[in-house]
Amino acid sequence: MDINPNDMIRMKKKHPCGSLEWQVLRSGADFRLKCAGCGRQIMLSRKEVEKNVKKITKPLANSE
Repeated sequence: MDINPNDMIRMKKKHPCGSLEWQVLRSGADFRLKCAGCGRQIMLSRKEVEKNVKKITKPLANSE
């Protein structure tokens, strides 16, 4: 699965704040994710992220 920093991912389960969207801050063996709803940051293993991801949204290119 090709997940890069700054990608937005939609998970299968909701965060307690109610958001499904997460921003990827770091990828590798572990992922650092930031909740799009409340800003909380978490670390998850690659296996756990790949199992629970529903959709990957690539960031828009900056057209300046």
